[in-house]
Amino acid sequence: MRTWLGVGEDEFYDPARFTIVPMGFCFPGLDAKGGDRPPRRECRANWHDTVFATMPQIDLVLAVGRYAQDYHLPQWRGRSLHDVVQSWEEIAEETARAGRCIIPLPHPSWRNNAWLSRNAWFDEKLVPHLQKEVAARLKHAVDQREH
Repeated sequence: MRTWLGVGEDEFYDPARFTIVPMGFCFPGLDAKGGDRPPRRECRANWHDTVFATMPQIDLVLAVGRYAQDYHLPQWRGRSLHDVVQSWEEIAEETARAGRCIIPLPHPSWRNNAWLSRNAWFDEKLVPHLQKEVAARLKHAVDQREH
């Protein structure tokens, strides 16, 4: 994820620069294959909306994975992760006009390595755009602190 964002560990884990908001706020348990179960609805309903409501200054949201995309982009629900991520330009433009730019991303796990290797456009187009967006916001945050 840090590589996609173009930031180092210190920047990424600085809570003044990045906020990582899980979909559920509670561990959903493991499925039969040892992977995480889907986020529990009651946990998301109790916390997720409140967290975002308390942070109106956030104008860039990275919807990482299918569950985050279904929540932040309900109009895209039912489409494949590939279709949603491939439509990132349209989604980013549309959501930015609404006040909070959302960029859909696959989950940065080894399970998506095959998808990433089949979709060179991700590294060629989306990642540089993402890095530009993140860099601009980090610069703005530094500028705000200096004044």
